[in-house]
Amino acid sequence: MNIDTSLEKTRQASRRLANCTDKQIKDILLQLADTAVAQTAAILAVNQLDLERMNPQDPKYDRLLLNPARLADIAADLRKVADLPSPIGKIIESRSLPNGLHLSKRSVPLGVIGIVYESRPNVTFDVFSLCLRSRNAVVLKGSRDAHFSNLAIVAIIQPILAPYGLEDVIYLAPSEREALLPIITANRYIDLVIPRGGKGLIDYVRQQATVPVIETGAGIVHVYFDVDGDLKKGQDIIENSKTRRVSVCNALDCLLVHEDRLGDLAELLSPLAQPHQVEIFADDLAYAALVGKYPDALLQRAAEEHFGMEFLSLKMVVKTLPSLEAAVDHIDRFSSRHSEAIVSENAEAIVYFLNQVDAAVVYANASTAFTDGAQFGLGAEIGISTQKLHARGPMALAELTSYKWIVEGDGQIRKSS
Repeated sequence: MNIDTSLEKTRQASRRLANCTDKQIKDILLQLADTAVAQTAAILAVNQLDLERMNPQDPKYDRLLLNPARLADIAADLRKVADLPSPIGKIIESRSLPNGLHLSKRSVPLGVIGIVYESRPNVTFDVFSLCLRSRNAVVLKGSRDAHFSNLAIVAIIQPILAPYGLEDVIYLAPSEREALLPIITANRYIDLVIPRGGKGLIDYVRQQATVPVIETGAGIVHVYFDVDGDLKKGQDIIENSKTRRVSVCNALDCLLVHEDRLGDLAELLSPLAQPHQVEIFADDLAYAALVGKYPDALLQRAAEEHFGMEFLSLKMVVKTLPSLEAAVDHIDRFSSRHSEAIVSENAEAIVYFLNQVDAAVVYANASTAFTDGAQFGLGAEIGISTQKLHARGPMALAELTSYKWIVEGDGQIRKSS
């Protein structure tokens, strides 16, 4: 079967979703959650086939990895999405015109959503649940890295959909690179494409797609430790932002430190050395403050290319700055507009930072690891948008809708002018 034929079937299936009851949608998701747990051993066995083809030192290895705890979390998120209220059919606006016409603005599905993603089989579960709950069909273009895992997951999903005649609302495209261009140029069948992955993938999709694109950009994440920052809060926030999970887009890449706090820098970074073994690339002032106090094997001088780099590993760059304003300027230059944070006890500094930093999520005295749809109470996320049109930040059910105007009349006609 060629790709266009499959996309046509998915397009037709998206229309059948309108006939499903809310209970049916919930039942499908709850059954999938139970099946994912019951099939844990089988899913992990297939996932191992993908893992065996990847170097464990590759930053994408952790993204590819499934385990019992992660599958349990996936099942929990599926149940949360099932319990969320439907975003479809909401009356956004309603009014009557002087001529008697009644207007209502109602939320509707986008239609067919294409997801292009790398090395993250959990995305297959997440985006399917969100698309189904928002009455959208989904076209998945995974990478070859997760080929076997994605096939197994879709093979679990489709039999659950079959009794409702909905097995075609999910289509897993071939994992070969050659299948990407036909997906992102399928204007007749796909309403929106969301790329999730590295900068190279996102740039390619943005440049080549003829279908509308929402960018879920790379996370080049900064934490600024202010002159009035609390040392213990700083330690905890930096450690959690950097090490909780290094391969995700909300992980810390660059620590900015006020020059008057260089005397605290070694203590501030001490949790990174043991047990995490984080490699530090430090500018000249930070290097001088750390030499002899941070493990020599983990300390190097920073190069210009380290600033603006998404490490996706146990590596981080440190930059010394003379002021809050300089820190905001640095972020403006190097940020990917994903997640940025300040650690400070100065209320005026916090307000300045929150107002001046241009990012999808801006934190005061909290870890950037919270940039996540589930953590925001959204159930799950389809991606974190770093752009400003339609959606920004974690995208969940509400962001997978559009709207249409319903106009009800009683024979009104418009007179010629």
